[in-house]
Amino acid sequence: MPQFETLDTLPALKKNSAGCRVLLRGDLNVPMRNGLVTEATRIERLAPTILELADRGCKVIVMSHFDRPKGIYVPEMSTKPLLSSLRQSLGGREVVFLESCIGEAVEEAINALPNGGIALLENLRFYAGEENNDPEFIEALASLGDIYVNDAFSAAHRAHASTVGIAQLLPSAAGRSMQMELEALERALGNPKRPVLAVVGGAKVSTKLDVLSNLVPKVEHLVIGGAMANTFLHALGSDVGASLCEFDMAGTARDVMAHADEVGCKIILPADVVIAKKFEAGVTCETVPIAAVRKETMILDIGEGSARAIAKSISDCKTILWNGPLGAFEIRPFDNGTNIVAQAVAKLTVDGELQSIAGGGDTVAALSSVKALDSFSYVSTAGGAFLEWLEGRVLPGVAALEACL
Repeated sequence: MPQFETLDTLPALKKNSAGCRVLLRGDLNVPMRNGLVTEATRIERLAPTILELADRGCKVIVMSHFDRPKGIYVPEMSTKPLLSSLRQSLGGREVVFLESCIGEAVEEAINALPNGGIALLENLRFYAGEENNDPEFIEALASLGDIYVNDAFSAAHRAHASTVGIAQLLPSAAGRSMQMELEALERALGNPKRPVLAVVGGAKVSTKLDVLSNLVPKVEHLVIGGAMANTFLHALGSDVGASLCEFDMAGTARDVMAHADEVGCKIILPADVVIAKKFEAGVTCETVPIAAVRKETMILDIGEGSARAIAKSISDCKTILWNGPLGAFEIRPFDNGTNIVAQAVAKLTVDGELQSIAGGGDTVAALSSVKALDSFSYVSTAGGAFLEWLEGRVLPGVAALEACL
C-alpha cells in the first residue's frame, strides 16, 4: 500500500488551518455537450474534499485541466462552464472563477477570499509549463498556496506541474477521493481476500498485454472477454469467422496461457458465443458453441452459458477486479453477457460475499447501463491511470505524494 499523508495526518492541516491556502488538484475533465456537463461523477467525488477543507476554514483553490489545448488559450476549453456543476455538487456554495492560473491578479483574488472560500482556476493546460512540468510554472503555482492536496487519481499517471512538481515545494497530502481509490486498489491486488478473479475485456490483446502479464501471477482466475477473447480462441485453433481478431498476436496469446499454467492461474474463455453477420441494431443473431461459428459471422458477445459459468466462478471467489466489457455492449442484445455477470457481482457484493473493484471508461458505461455501479465496492472513474496501475506501473502523481513523507 502506498504511504502518503492524508487530510487526517498532514501536520499543516492538523493544527488550526483557518485561512490556510490549499491548492487542490482535481480532475474536472468531464464530458460536456452544448456547454453543459453530461456526466458529473468526477466532480461529485471531488466535492467531499473541497467541503471538508472549506469547513475547516481553508481557502480552497481548485486546479484542473480540461481537454487538450496544448499550451495555448482555447476558449472552448475553459473551465468556466464547469462552475455550475461544481456549485451544484457543493450544495450551492459560492465558487469564484479566476481568469488565469498564475500571476499577481490571481494571488490577490485568492488572498481576498474569506476563510472557507472556494475558487476555481482557469484550465492548467492553457500553459505549456503544466505538461512540461516546468520549474518556473511550478514555482508560480506553488506561490499561490500554503498546502498542496492531490485528489485527482485519474491524472496521477501524468508527470505534470500540478501532479508532481508542486508536491516537491509544498506540504502535500492525498484528498479523500485519491485516498479511497488507492485503498480500493490495495484491496483488489495489494493485499486482497482470496481467491481473486479478474475480468479483462476490450478489443485488442496488444493494448492489454501488459495488463494480462501483470495480472496472471496475481490472480487465481482470469476471464478474458470482448474481442480479445477471439484472439485467444484463434490461438487455440478455433475458427472465429469474420470476428475482430488480432491473428498476428496468436503466439503472444499462447505465451500468456503458458505463463498462466506455470503460475496456477486459470484462464476462462467463452464456450458459447452470440454471432451475427453484422454489428448493428435489430440484426438477426444466435447463440452457438465456439465450434459452430460460421465463416460469415462475427462473435459479438459471450453466450448465456458462458456468462452463467463465469458468475459461478465469481461466487467461489472473495475479490473481483473488472476492466472491460465481455461483449459489444453498446448495442442490444450484445450486452447480455456483461449484464448477467455484472448482476451476479452486484448481488454478491451487496450480500457481503465479495469485494468488487471496477474501472475504465467502457467498463463504467457498461455497468451503468445495467444499473450495477452503485452495488460494486468501488468503481474508478480513472481511465489511463487505472490501466497503468493494472499494468503494474509506478504512477508519478502517487509517487510524488509518497516522496513527501
